[in-house]
Amino acid sequence: MRLTLRQLDVMVAIARSGSTTEAGKQLALSQSAVSAALAELESQLGTRVFDRVGKRVVLNDCGRLLLPRALALLDQVREVETLFADGAAALRVSASTTIGNYLMPVVLGTYQRHWPLAQIQLEVCNTQDVIQAVADYQVDIGFIEGACHHDELEIHPWLSDELGVVAAPGHPLAQGPVALEQLAAARWILREPGSGTRETVEALLLPHLQRFGSTMHLGNSEAIKHAVAEELGVSCLPLRVVHDLLIAGRLVRVATPLPTLERTLCRIQPKRKVFSPPLQRFIDHCSAWREATA
Repeated sequence: MRLTLRQLDVMVAIARSGSTTEAGKQLALSQSAVSAALAELESQLGTRVFDRVGKRVVLNDCGRLLLPRALALLDQVREVETLFADGAAALRVSASTTIGNYLMPVVLGTYQRHWPLAQIQLEVCNTQDVIQAVADYQVDIGFIEGACHHDELEIHPWLSDELGVVAAPGHPLAQGPVALEQLAAARWILREPGSGTRETVEALLLPHLQRFGSTMHLGNSEAIKHAVAEELGVSCLPLRVVHDLLIAGRLVRVATPLPTLERTLCRIQPKRKVFSPPLQRFIDHCSAWREATA
């Protein structure tokens, strides 16, 4: 591209003032600099855009054709220059299933109320897919609920998340305190391999149970909790996921001898990632939201 914004700016200033001298005063340029910019513009276009009438310059037919287009371009540039001052952003965020379905809508809702011009694309998938998307720079930042061992990524703890063993009120394990042997022999409804929740449940329970009696695999926590409510088995799920069914009485927490079951939800990012001001603002918002909900 051979035309420059400075040339167009000079052309507009001359058109408005009718003088290269006055245009130079408006733009804080010397008259020779204004004349040189105009000469270069006309050379690039291959035509004159002003008629010289004595000491005055007047738009000719080519200048009248160019002027509205130059004004539109300069207005767009000024809009770009002020774009981020008002909190505009186009961020891509990836979150594993539990975070994406149960936490990110609230986080994004409060963020949008503070920064209404921000555009955020949220992708919800399992932990391994989030890790790969972040590592490949397909998204700006990721939130996961499982382990991450990728050498190119930084991992930052974000939130603590409590899990509980749940069953339908009519399930045999819901009737009173149960032994570890009973839990091990139960039918468990679990997330699919690769899910952060699945990895966490195995890491928390198998050291105590040694095994699961039998398992059914479902693709998301919503399906699991409703399957448990229908007495298809028991499960270990984040309490925030089953809160509604616990309140409604369709699920109960099983009284077990297990210790408190907790996991850490994490934020991940490439080690070489350079944060733009809008992205840093979103990260700061997530940190402040964490503190407010602690």
